[in-house]
Amino acid sequence: MAGDLREGRIVIVGASLAGLRAAEALREEGFTGSLTVVGDEPYPPYDRPPLSKQVLLGLAAADATGLPMRRDPDAHWRLGVRATGLDPLGKRVTLADGESLPFDRLLIATGTRARPWPNPEEAALDGVFTLRTCVDAGQLAERLAAPPRRVLVIGGGFTGSEIASACRERGLEVTVTERGPAPLVGALGGTLSKLAAGMQRNHGVDLRCGATVTALRGDANGRFTGADLSDGSHLDADVCVVALGAVRNVEWLADSGLAAGPRGIACDAGCRAFDMYGIVTDDVFVAGDVSRFPHPLFEYQMLSLEHWGNAVAQAEVAAYNMVNPGPLRRPHLALPTFWSSQFGLNIKSVGVPAFSDQIVLAQGSLEERRLAVVYGYRGRVTAAVTVNMAKSLEYYQHLIETAAPFPPAPGAADRPAAAELTLPSDVPDPKGLSHSPTVALTGHLPDRRLTVVRPD
Repeated sequence: MAGDLREGRIVIVGASLAGLRAAEALREEGFTGSLTVVGDEPYPPYDRPPLSKQVLLGLAAADATGLPMRRDPDAHWRLGVRATGLDPLGKRVTLADGESLPFDRLLIATGTRARPWPNPEEAALDGVFTLRTCVDAGQLAERLAAPPRRVLVIGGGFTGSEIASACRERGLEVTVTERGPAPLVGALGGTLSKLAAGMQRNHGVDLRCGATVTALRGDANGRFTGADLSDGSHLDADVCVVALGAVRNVEWLADSGLAAGPRGIACDAGCRAFDMYGIVTDDVFVAGDVSRFPHPLFEYQMLSLEHWGNAVAQAEVAAYNMVNPGPLRRPHLALPTFWSSQFGLNIKSVGVPAFSDQIVLAQGSLEERRLAVVYGYRGRVTAAVTVNMAKSLEYYQHLIETAAPFPPAPGAADRPAAAELTLPSDVPDPKGLSHSPTVALTGHLPDRRLTVVRPD
């Protein structure tokens, strides 16, 4: 591909949302060469948000969440086989079945997997689940339909909260444990997490904050029967869902020389991967949940996002840059956006709420359960979250994109003295939470030993 960038061989590792959209975008950009998509699951790309919502409610089958193709990417699909290694010099991807795929350009879109319960024997008990794949969702939905007497959800992040919401909608008794002070506090800060906690309890959730599960218990037949908690109590339950966040799928890159670590694969704003010394690569690109990229609106901190919209937008930028020469390449500067439906609330976020030191309740009220909260950092707007007020979000997105001063000017709030109503954002250290956040600032090097090479 040294000549025409629209010819040659491209391999995409990750038959995911990002992988599919990148494949489509490559063809839309005029790529006419060989295109191979590798995926470790045996299924074509499918949509994950419905898994914790419609599937658990019994409104959709787990195998009916396939992603529609916007166009036929004319790709060779290698499904049900893992990538096990990358040789960046020889430009080859090694697969678990022993095959070696040559490439001229590579896109890594391997995403994340559910963080497992740390004790393998306890995790293997019948009735203990994680929720990430369509198989996970199908098995959990089947068990919820049985139904169980009580469901234990470990972790009060977005996934854990959505699972709890689905359980209550099905009339099931559910307990949520969260090491932090409230559910969603890592994503939304203290003020909105209080609303989330109140909504869960008002809907009958047995919410245990400041508590951790110390052990999962089973009977002689290996069936899950309950859990021991850090306060010394024991909880009886039939089903346990471990919602401790995600692990980025980077282990297969351990010997590749790329800047790949627990926080993801570092890349530039054009989606080109860095090597372990911070040098940008020319032929390896990254997109989706597995990436870490700099964003100028957040002081060039590296962002790790587990958001649907980011996977689509970044995949399209990566595809564009893979087939266009340097001067024409464009950056991935889309603002992070996220949404969640739970306990009758429609929560939407734009920007990075964790990148804040103050908030202001700009519209509505906690009592109304209809509000807009604006987040600021060092005197400028960095994020906004709406609850049952999604139409307001576009306005606040403009404030973030233009680095508008914080607190918002009159007209951005329905409260005349917004400056007098600012509160600390109260975003805790993620280390104090049960779950990993779906958006994280990761402005540090991956954990790796480096060898300093000095010229003779």
